[in-house]
Amino acid sequence: LESLFPGVEILGWYTFRITRNTDLQIDNGDEADDLLELIQEEVRNRRFAEVVRIEVHASMPPALRQLLLAEFSEQQEPPARPLTSDDMYEVMGLMDTADLLVISALAAPALKDPVFHPVTPPRLAGARNIFDVIREGDLFLHHPYDSFASSVERFIQTAAEDPDVLAIKLTLYRTGGDSSIARLLAQAAERGKQVAVLIELQARFDEENNIIWAQRLENVGVHVSYGVTGLKTHAKVMLVVRREGDTMRRYVHIGTGNYNPKTARVYTDFGLLSANTLFGADLTDLFNVLTGFASPAGYRKLIVAPKGMRERFLEMIRREVSHQSAGRPTRIIAKMNGLVDPEIIAALYEASQAGVSIDLLVRGICCLRPGLPGISETIRVLSIVGRFLEHSRAFYFFNGGAEEVYIGSADWMPRNLDRRIEAVAPIEDPAHRQALRDLLLLMWQDNRQAWELRPDGSYVQRQPPSPEAEMATHRVLVEGNRVLSS
Repeated sequence: LESLFPGVEILGWYTFRITRNTDLQIDNGDEADDLLELIQEEVRNRRFAEVVRIEVHASMPPALRQLLLAEFSEQQEPPARPLTSDDMYEVMGLMDTADLLVISALAAPALKDPVFHPVTPPRLAGARNIFDVIREGDLFLHHPYDSFASSVERFIQTAAEDPDVLAIKLTLYRTGGDSSIARLLAQAAERGKQVAVLIELQARFDEENNIIWAQRLENVGVHVSYGVTGLKTHAKVMLVVRREGDTMRRYVHIGTGNYNPKTARVYTDFGLLSANTLFGADLTDLFNVLTGFASPAGYRKLIVAPKGMRERFLEMIRREVSHQSAGRPTRIIAKMNGLVDPEIIAALYEASQAGVSIDLLVRGICCLRPGLPGISETIRVLSIVGRFLEHSRAFYFFNGGAEEVYIGSADWMPRNLDRRIEAVAPIEDPAHRQALRDLLLLMWQDNRQAWELRPDGSYVQRQPPSPEAEMATHRVLVEGNRVLSS
């Protein structure tokens, strides 16, 4: 510090950090070209946005805290309000945990998880054309245990290179700076294929990457669109149209995670590769919506937000209540990133009060309180936190024995159900349904990486009764005891 401030007496030093508002101020009525320019401008201005939080080290004296509040309040421009003590948060330890990445990058294998290599799904292990494999039956994928490179990325690469593929349509939410997926799409367009890509420009903190790739793809002839006015596109879907003899066959990928090979190695996600004609027809309709054509009257297989997804989930929850009232066995198991929606929570409470068994795997924010007497006694909530980021979404309903299982991009949050385009698909192969159900049940046996939500809103980490009895979901799956199989 003396070298930075020569000639002055340093009385003390304290760390602080500010958080600025990252919401983009976009008029939903703007046209696509204007939208691109507006978002570029908003991203540039983000570093001057209003301050919404100040973090200070616990050792900082009150006078300096008041000085920070006053100084940053002066910089706020209407309609931002002045900062108060409610906007200031005290931090006891390290303020920026991202600094620890330097330590994690050190070559110290003894202190790290064992090296992990994703495996190629058995049906894709040979040299056969991937379209032939998919045509024989759906492929169900669980990343990162199932290799993204040898399944989804291979699907896209084959589509880009296959002379019989006429069209590729795909949604991109988070591209990443060096996107191999985007490069494959550009190569497909250069080969004369019809390539249409929906790029969500407002994917938070990925706006710059997405803008760069939108411009690059447009320059090579890709039809780039930015979605439906007023709605974010969060669905993870891909459609390939292939000429096979005298017919056109549609192949699809429907997933829970982004088309991003880097995050696919550290996020857990589900995916479905299928040649089901009804999935193909539904995705054709959905891409027509995304590129500006009229909305279909309804979808055949998919559940699509914001039109109808909330209603379908509520209907399925209430259906379990009807089964319970009729004396039939019932169960709901749902896995998601966040549970916030008041209407869904109210329906779950009603189902619990009717006696329905409800198990929820919610990695992040959960506004539901489990185990409350007379309100949510049959509801349990677990959060799995470990080597990988739990990002997959799945929904299981016992349905009187006619089990229904779905995967997709949506959480049970108002933004997903009302303000985003999301896609959820049924898993119809009985073996895949059972495998997914078994995986969800496996997670409930976790006694190392599992945190249980209590009625008072606190989380308690489960502890194994002995080292030999330890069961950690990620470790079990990494070591090869994989539940899902294509």
